[in-house]
Amino acid sequence: MTLKNISIKNLLRRKGKASFVLAGLVIGVSTVVGIISFVEATTNDINHKLEKYGANILIVPRTENLTLSYGGLSLGGVSFEMEEIRQDELARVNAIKNARNIAAVGPLVLGVVNVDSHKVLLAGVDFKVSGILKPWWQLQGKEPDDNGVILGAETARILNLGAGDRFKIKDRDFTVSGILQPTGSQDDQLIFTRLSTAQSLFDKNGRLSMVEVAALCQDCPIDAMVEQISEALPAAKVMAIQQVVKGRMETLAHFKKFSYGISGVILLIGSLVVLVTMMGSVRERTDEIGVFRAIGFRRRHVMKIVFLEAAIVSGLAGILGYLLGWGVTKAAVHFFIEGHSGFVPFNIELASGALILALLIGLASSAYPAIIASRLDPNEALRAL
Repeated sequence: MTLKNISIKNLLRRKGKASFVLAGLVIGVSTVVGIISFVEATTNDINHKLEKYGANILIVPRTENLTLSYGGLSLGGVSFEMEEIRQDELARVNAIKNARNIAAVGPLVLGVVNVDSHKVLLAGVDFKVSGILKPWWQLQGKEPDDNGVILGAETARILNLGAGDRFKIKDRDFTVSGILQPTGSQDDQLIFTRLSTAQSLFDKNGRLSMVEVAALCQDCPIDAMVEQISEALPAAKVMAIQQVVKGRMETLAHFKKFSYGISGVILLIGSLVVLVTMMGSVRERTDEIGVFRAIGFRRRHVMKIVFLEAAIVSGLAGILGYLLGWGVTKAAVHFFIEGHSGFVPFNIELASGALILALLIGLASSAYPAIIASRLDPNEALRAL
């Protein structure tokens, strides 16, 4: 009979203690796996949602402007000086150190126009990058040509215009190429046209009102990019619109640290469970170990039997712990992450880590009991029979 067979038969003979050790390790490993998987799923969900937010860096003209407002009521402003953004300077943005993290650069020209008896804000945009900067747009119609416009949903309702209708802006004929579906944003109240068309209407050829930059990717160094763009465009004011994102990520980081602390405590408890249970098993098998030693088993053989038992239980706990933690994560994301698909990918690296962690805990906790078992005096053990 091999040492492995002896270990297996002993585990089958003492199912209660083996189950107790297995349960302790499974709870510890599944907790760690569940926490890591949930944090990863939450982080991926946040990063995925960030990609739908559009631009997260704004470049606006630097100004000395005092806005007179109180309680959300704006009373106007006093403008002392305003510099403009030159369109030809935007090439510098694509030359910054972290230019590879820039998904799109969208120049805008803004101005107020009169349509019938209504004053409407008109925006000239680059429709080539609008899909990246404004991924929430759903257009009924087509992109405009040089004499075409897109109307926001609210603008189309108030002006009573639809696709194909014509109207005048500054004695120039325009055709409604399409209507935006309601977005719940200020876009619903705007008229959109090509950048060059708006520059011509407002006599701002080569000049821009503002620039939107999309750099929404995982781990993008937004703060560093803002600093780099500011250095490239010293005459402009560069702002990162990510306060809410930062708050979420900081909260997630605190939760991650707290979760790892709880996991460490649970693993420590699991280790103590293994240690106490293995020590009790060794004491119960004093006579058996004495017989082994009497028939020629060496100390290393006795230690190997104990370690094999721990390795078998730990390995099974690692597998079950990962599967349980993975299943709990799939259930948890439905309740705690709104709109999540519930899909949690099988992570082979995490599964391997769970198995290795369970084995390390099981073997480390069994080291002292194994040493005690190997040092038992066979004569004393046989006298007790």
